[in-house]
Amino acid sequence: MQSQREIGIYVHIPFCRQRCHFCAFYLEVAGTDRGGETAEGTTRIDAFRLALTQEIDLYRRQDSIGSRPLQSIYFGGGTPTALPAVQLVSLLQLVQAAWPTEASTEITVEAHPSTVTPTDLKILVDAGFTRISFGAESMDENDFAKIGRPGRVRDTETAVEAARAAGFVNINLDLMYGLPGQSLESWTNTVRSLLTLEPSHVSCYALTIEDGTRLSRNIALNLVPETDDALQIDMESAAETLLAETGFIRYEISNYAKPGFACRHNLLYWTDGDYLGLGPSAQSYVQGVRFGNVADLTAYIDRLTARQLPITDRTSLSDNEQQRDALVFGLRLLRGVPLHRVVDSAQHRTIHTLIEKGLLEADAELIRLTSLGRRYADTVAGELF
Repeated sequence: MQSQREIGIYVHIPFCRQRCHFCAFYLEVAGTDRGGETAEGTTRIDAFRLALTQEIDLYRRQDSIGSRPLQSIYFGGGTPTALPAVQLVSLLQLVQAAWPTEASTEITVEAHPSTVTPTDLKILVDAGFTRISFGAESMDENDFAKIGRPGRVRDTETAVEAARAAGFVNINLDLMYGLPGQSLESWTNTVRSLLTLEPSHVSCYALTIEDGTRLSRNIALNLVPETDDALQIDMESAAETLLAETGFIRYEISNYAKPGFACRHNLLYWTDGDYLGLGPSAQSYVQGVRFGNVADLTAYIDRLTARQLPITDRTSLSDNEQQRDALVFGLRLLRGVPLHRVVDSAQHRTIHTLIEKGLLEADAELIRLTSLGRRYADTVAGELF
């Protein structure tokens, strides 16, 4: 029954100190250096916080979640730690006051390594944040300039050390591979360097070139080389080998965890859970309905000032559509998904074809992507949709 599905909250903090060249997410550039927000940036942040408070209140009054305790609370962005730690704590407290949580509720905050201090991290831990995710991207500073990523490798090393000293046990580090000019050797050196920091979770994302980004324009102008698909495949294989050798389990296409540290929030997306998204551009899936917020901070604030939810699109899925989505998203998990997710004869035929192509495999109970299928997961998803 839908009412028994696990549920989490995603809070989109739409602020960054600058936009990286590869980034296509909705965000607002706000502030200058750490602790030195511009007056305009401070005003925008304050207005956002007030609007977010209104959004939480409107959903609480609707009782859209009911009595289900939150499995996870996830602050993403943007860069959530572009806000002072005390402001993030106050937002967490608003969420916790609105909906029931448990002692086991996973509470994550994303962070750029250069945006946190030991004091910030201690404030976050003391307030109940249990997991922190740092965007390392690379452990080779030669990669940073080509993707517009600010900071230094030492920032990542210092931030992880400080996070662990503050009390964080669950620490994720994000990496990207296939960066302009990156070689297989430099990539494997990055993974090895990262492992010396002893994270509990590692996410490895293949660089994708999004339309409208500065990176896509630089490639079009031949300022940086295009991505090399064959090289990315080799990089993926190398990372899987290195991470497995050090005790990491690959549980999803891009994610590896030490035992017991798989991301509970992201598992909601892949196991047919519910999630309510708050903040501009945030997406939700609750009780068979997908909906999303306006991707514009001014419009978001205006709507909530008028006591209206800032939703711009809403789609109610049929039972068959829900089963289809559960199959497609669930296939990102290496363990696969139950065969009962296959909802009709047309989908059975498509799956049979994908098995013949070597992209899927099945046994008596489960269907899963093959190693080849994981490299072409978007193609498989497109076929099944």
